[in-house]
Amino acid sequence: MVRFAHFPALILLVSCAVADVTADAKNDVRCREIAFSRSVETNDIEAFKSFLDDDARFVGRSVMCGPDAITEAWKVFLADDGPAIKWRPHFVEVLDDGTLALTRGPFRMTSKNADGSPIEQWGTFNSIWRKKSDGEWQVVFDAGSSAAEAPDEETQALLDAEDDC
Repeated sequence: MVRFAHFPALILLVSCAVADVTADAKNDVRCREIAFSRSVETNDIEAFKSFLDDDARFVGRSVMCGPDAITEAWKVFLADDGPAIKWRPHFVEVLDDGTLALTRGPFRMTSKNADGSPIEQWGTFNSIWRKKSDGEWQVVFDAGSSAAEAPDEETQALLDAEDDC
């Protein structure tokens, strides 16, 4: 029996180590998601493309496969005169093995109607990130959906909050 006396302490130690790894990974993924949005906010097409996994799939009205097709479809958001889009993660979840993550949060798209007045649309995005062998996180799946109405003030504030990445 004496051999098992330290077993609970060992389990606690391993649990704490996993929690630390997961917390670090969550922050890494959160900052990658923010940087991904910033690439669009600054119209940096090459930076945008660098976030996309070779196997990436973006699901919307259709499925876009691969970085080239996705980047082509997103050129409208990466043009100076196109609609502006910004998003921030509200939730970040990482598997305990640290190889796959989910981000989910609000997005706001701003465009202009025919008379030049601004139009604001809100929605929710979902991204799945995969950690590559070099340690870099890249988007594998991405999908979003429009919201029927603007989100609550707390959720909207995510988009204007100071980023600590």
